[in-house]
Amino acid sequence: MLLAILYLAYRKLASATYLVDYACYRPPNSNRIPMSMFIEHVLLEKQFDDTNIDFQTKILEKSGFSEETCLHPSLCRLPRTRSLSLSKEEAATVMFSMVADLLEKKGISPKAINILITNCSIYCPTPSLSAMIINKFKMRSNIMGYNLSGMGCSAGITAVGLAKDLLRAHPNSLALIVSSEILSQDWYDGKDRSMLLTNCLFRMGGAALLLSSRNQDKKTAKYALQHLVRTNRAQDDQSYKCVFMDIDAENKTGVFISKGIVKEAGEVLKANMASLGPLALPLSEKLHYGLSMIRQKTRGSRSSSLLVPDFKRAFQHFCIHAGGRAVILAIEKSLKLTKEDVEASTMTLHRFGNTSSSTVWYELCYMEAKGRMRRGDQVWQVAFGSGFKCNSVVWKCVREVGGEIKNPWSDIIDYYPIDIQPIA
Repeated sequence: MLLAILYLAYRKLASATYLVDYACYRPPNSNRIPMSMFIEHVLLEKQFDDTNIDFQTKILEKSGFSEETCLHPSLCRLPRTRSLSLSKEEAATVMFSMVADLLEKKGISPKAINILITNCSIYCPTPSLSAMIINKFKMRSNIMGYNLSGMGCSAGITAVGLAKDLLRAHPNSLALIVSSEILSQDWYDGKDRSMLLTNCLFRMGGAALLLSSRNQDKKTAKYALQHLVRTNRAQDDQSYKCVFMDIDAENKTGVFISKGIVKEAGEVLKANMASLGPLALPLSEKLHYGLSMIRQKTRGSRSSSLLVPDFKRAFQHFCIHAGGRAVILAIEKSLKLTKEDVEASTMTLHRFGNTSSSTVWYELCYMEAKGRMRRGDQVWQVAFGSGFKCNSVVWKCVREVGGEIKNPWSDIIDYYPIDIQPIA
């Protein structure tokens, strides 16, 4: 019996996945795209009629963005220029700087990396983004390289799940994840409002993560992975078409975003929470939730509403994907969170905009810069993506963190939080 217990304890330790550290990209101030500049450029280009100009203006005014969000220079100048070479330039600028910062900060040789995973939804070159990084940093010849595309803003957590499985299959290894969204080719100049949203909502950014299954990294790592849950509703036609790359009536390519995206996010979040709850919630909360499910099934959905678990009893911090103010507010209301609980998400959206899959890492950076992460704290990161998907990951803080020099919030954190006008 003792040997069995020791073996199980060893297996648990051997299969542990640690987040050693991570780095987020902070664009230079020269890449700023204030709202006034954005609207001025839209007017001067004369690609849109007055109705669509007014529409984009209203979206920006309600976005919750500051005047500090950034785009690649190719989208900040007149005329806007789109090309494969500019997209490659943007990818290199974002990815190479993050990877270099992270490896330098941890004193890790590029050849020590065993697994490399990149994710970017739209820009998918040949050779792949992972190959670009391998070439730039001259990584080992037997590195396991992967590139995830078309998976939307939840792809970063998908990459964490893939890294976890690979690290479990290959013990004593290091995995590097590089999450980005390259926007240089994505500007839509058509008339379909559902496709114009991407012009207004997405901004330049990215994150690089260093994960490990090495025992030697247990003491120096920031976080240990506790749970990871992925929910995919692509089998449902309405969910599948909620975020969709297509051509409009004028044969122009764009990404369609449905008006029902907030509702879809709510539905897929419920399914995700139903899987995450039994793993993460304390026993008392599991019992309450289980009884609520039984009551709903026996009495019918109309006569008995399903109890929303109190996830604040399991998690001290929340990183909700900063895809838009409406999504953040809907989750805040649904989970009965406070303004402080969603502060990191709201401030990330304000300062950096929607940087796609990397937003949850800017949010974690925010909490670290505020000095809120304590040893033993658990943080829940949740993100949504095309398909339609909801991915959750729970991290446990294994040491005191915060106050680092290379953090995108470090020199501006004292200005936050700020008051943001409610959506009219």
